[in-house]
Amino acid sequence: MKEKRNYGPIEQKILLTLLTGAVLLLNPQSKRSWKILNAAAQEWKGINERGLRNAAQRLHQSKLVKNKKNADGTITIILNELGKTKALIFNLNTMTLKKPKKWDGFWRIVMFDIPEHKKKGRDALAGRLKTLGFYTLQKSVLIHPYECADEINFITELFQIRPYVRLIRTQDIGNISNLKKEFKLS
Repeated sequence: MKEKRNYGPIEQKILLTLLTGAVLLLNPQSKRSWKILNAAAQEWKGINERGLRNAAQRLHQSKLVKNKKNADGTITIILNELGKTKALIFNLNTMTLKKPKKWDGFWRIVMFDIPEHKKKGRDALAGRLKTLGFYTLQKSVLIHPYECADEINFITELFQIRPYVRLIRTQDIGNISNLKKEFKLS
């Protein structure tokens, strides 16, 4: 039976950093790599070098990354396919929709009819839409007032369910008073 492992925030940051195409170098003899990481992003502040090394080792043991020793003594951490999938899921879990200062007057309707053999994707889509604040009109029809095309495209690609999902942008849906109240729109 496979062991289900929880990954901490440092491991998640490493995976997401590697997913963006960045190269993470760990040099046992030098503080140079550490300084580069600290300068690179606010997200990395508060993570100590020992914690980073331990997290990288745990990821290597989990077979999400490969370590490559370089001639100069540094270690390059490379994201493998399993690690890419895990990083995408972390990215999915942190996804939010941006609320503009002013609503553009358009509704975004997501409709889906996903077959049983894609049940994981269907459940992930439905759950993520609810987490993002979508309102359920019907079982497989959800609505939101703000732009969400990039997020929907990301989810449908990740779970390979694009052919079964439709995103409609419309101004006229009739009887919107309860929806405006639900989303606190004027």
